[in-house]
Amino acid sequence: MNQSVLAAVASKHAHFFAAGEKLQDRYLVIRQLGAGGMGAVYEAVDERLEVTVAIKETFAVDARLRRQFEQEARLLAQLSHPALPRVSDYFTEDGRAFLVMQFIGGDDLAQIIAQQPGPFPRAQVIAWADQLLDALIYLHTRERQIIHRDIKPHNLKLTANGQIALLDFGLAKAHASDQTTTFSSHSVFGYTRRYSPLEQIQDQGTSPQSDIYALGATLYHLLTGVKPPDALARAAALADSKPDPLATAHELHPVIGRELSSVIDKALALKPSGRFQSASEFREALRLIGRHESRRPVTSTEYSDATRSVSSIDPFDSYAILKPAETVWTSPRRSWPLGVAVAIVAVMVVAISAAFPVWSGSQSINSVADSARTATVKSSNPAAAHESNSERVRGSSSASMAPVVERDRTRATEKQKRQNRHTTNTPSDPPAPSLKNALRVPAQ
Repeated sequence: MNQSVLAAVASKHAHFFAAGEKLQDRYLVIRQLGAGGMGAVYEAVDERLEVTVAIKETFAVDARLRRQFEQEARLLAQLSHPALPRVSDYFTEDGRAFLVMQFIGGDDLAQIIAQQPGPFPRAQVIAWADQLLDALIYLHTRERQIIHRDIKPHNLKLTANGQIALLDFGLAKAHASDQTTTFSSHSVFGYTRRYSPLEQIQDQGTSPQSDIYALGATLYHLLTGVKPPDALARAAALADSKPDPLATAHELHPVIGRELSSVIDKALALKPSGRFQSASEFREALRLIGRHESRRPVTSTEYSDATRSVSSIDPFDSYAILKPAETVWTSPRRSWPLGVAVAIVAVMVVAISAAFPVWSGSQSINSVADSARTATVKSSNPAAAHESNSERVRGSSSASMAPVVERDRTRATEKQKRQNRHTTNTPSDPPAPSLKNALRVPAQ
């Protein structure tokens, strides 16, 4: 029995659940999210755990397909990745099989495209591609390798925090590393022609390169705003010696650039051998473009809200109230007010007087006053300041000799006193030193 007959039989006997119906006395149906020839998806509430879930039902009536659906449910329940929904339950009821998985709200990319036709921002698409390729690396490198086999905008959703999620594993197939698994690599539920590789359309089996083609076709659509032609039409054109109907991405939208366009072209090669051989290789090619983007200058054409690179965005651009003025980042020159300058000069003079007490108190006070007057005159009258400086230079030689003369006079006085004491025979207490002598610097 072929797929079309199976779908017809299944859809004929399908019964869609209405809001308010309950499954397993646990899952309360809220609404139907979607339906097709082979199944339906519902939003429901798990009343036991009090969380919202998505319930997927298969309409398959063939026992072999039902067993495979159950095996896939067990396999998907083992997955744990930020871009993949978690499977929490599987059950049958009234001869029908159901899969319970994490509910991710919001619109899928197909709905967003319908509401806002046209290319998505280039940097945003590359960021989504990096997240999806990380998920494919996780799926493709497991011991029981999983091929998604239905990557397309309808199966991509944006989470509440802006991350991308890959949904709908209805077509997923697993392969054991020793090739002894009973899972078939052939399509059971069908495919989506615009995003599926030639080998899947011709039912020749799938591989990791099949997911690479589907992701490449999806990225092509997001970047250009145009769906790619299906692989069978491309193969027919080439068989008739006609040009490939797939236009290069940068021809449709020049801002994509030749480098990114060539990466997409390689992912969309008709033969699996011509594509990237792994999701890791595909991801590294995109990351290399990102590193080049961070080093090259951005042109005025590219620097727009829809196309500019993430690395070139000023984080303050969208928040003018937070953007500081340019002068805030420069250190202002320090300028001293007149009063502060006079006070500093006065402190310096007092410190010098304490270090050299041979200067009389009147001399120190006069020096402080003279310095203060000089600083005031200098700031208010440059000419007078210059004249004052000249007078100070002329008197510097005589002023510098005053301490020397005073020191010699003091030494002579002290010597005479010692001689007078030695000439008398009656002992007496030495006179108490005067404050002036106590502060005097000892003779060297």
